[in-house]
Amino acid sequence: MRRTYGPAALGAAAAVWLALAAGPAVATNGYIANGYGGGSKGMAGAGVAVGSGVLGLAQNPAHGAKLGNSAGLCFTFFSPSRDVTIGGAAPLATGKFESENEFFLIPCGGANFRIDERSAFGVYAYGNGGLNTEYDVNFFGGSSPLGVDLMQGFVALNYAREVAPGLHVGGGPVLAIQRFEARGLEPFAGFSADPANLTNNGHEMSYGGGAKIGVLWDANDHLTLGASYQTRMWMTPFDDYAGLFAEQGDFDVPPIVTLGLAVRPAPATLPLTVTVEWQRIFYGDVASVSNSGNAAALGAGNPLGSDDGPGFGWDDMDVLRVAAVYEATDALTLRAGASWNTQFADDDEVLLNTLAPATPRVHLSVGFSYEVGDGWGVTGSYTHAFSETVSGSNPAFGGQPIDLRMDQHEVSLGVTYRW
Repeated sequence: MRRTYGPAALGAAAAVWLALAAGPAVATNGYIANGYGGGSKGMAGAGVAVGSGVLGLAQNPAHGAKLGNSAGLCFTFFSPSRDVTIGGAAPLATGKFESENEFFLIPCGGANFRIDERSAFGVYAYGNGGLNTEYDVNFFGGSSPLGVDLMQGFVALNYAREVAPGLHVGGGPVLAIQRFEARGLEPFAGFSADPANLTNNGHEMSYGGGAKIGVLWDANDHLTLGASYQTRMWMTPFDDYAGLFAEQGDFDVPPIVTLGLAVRPAPATLPLTVTVEWQRIFYGDVASVSNSGNAAALGAGNPLGSDDGPGFGWDDMDVLRVAAVYEATDALTLRAGASWNTQFADDDEVLLNTLAPATPRVHLSVGFSYEVGDGWGVTGSYTHAFSETVSGSNPAFGGQPIDLRMDQHEVSLGVTYRW
């Protein structure tokens, strides 16, 4: 009885906790998390063609058919450092401004249950993305503090099946919840279609969902191919910020596609797997994220909050990952990985992105899993997102030079159980 109850409790606890305490994303590509759970994070976010435990279902739902009965609960300790440097003269205040709130705790977890020899059902919860900035000095000239707080949490149901020898498919619905707040944006009231719903309206919730599907093919003993697709997550609008986000407060979650392969060398004495993958995040599909917010956009007659209103000017993002998994002993597995992504926005989009300086482009990760016995195990990882600066200016506020900078540290720890 204890073995039946334990994993279900782990998965349920993780889902409830995440729904209540979804936090800003861990080490990120834009604002989308670079992997889920300690296994994937130890490979710099890879996992579409390599299994990484229950949270590997978020990388590729098809893993569920191979995973078996398993549960996990994980915690990520995330520390971002972000700052803005403004030069020149007025109207923006000049100097270096550092954001507060440099420590976040984010839970995740779930469980996978074998239905029969070829299929399984899973439920898992995770933080997919988020942004947080809080500047004690409002360099725009409004009230203090200045900043935004976006948090996203997801709970997914998954069915996976081996439809032919070596060919696995999986997928299911994903339920999403968001929370957002903006403060200190009063100087942009003249650019807004709805100034009363632009800023300082407290936290507001948004709900919605979509789906995630995946396929996994073991071509032979040495090669596995994987692919996954997350649909757009259609969310209820942020009515209290209908004067900020384009399309009257719309803030959907962009679709994501991932393709990858895993190669295992021929000698059986070398328990090594190398994986390579490519991912695209379609930020351009969400107007509030991708519409330009540069000088031309702010003065083009389409105010903030309108259908074609200014956004953050983010581009579709490509992510490349290379990682390795080494089974050092029967109990100990070691992981390492690196990822690189394209720049999130053009240099002339720096003004509004002082609120969301998602500049990091290179991640390096290391991780491990250790089986402690009786079905239990521990997993952990460390990721560093290297400091990256994006520099530009915006004539809408005097043409002053603006530098955006961020780096990130992340430690993930978790417990797993197999039965």
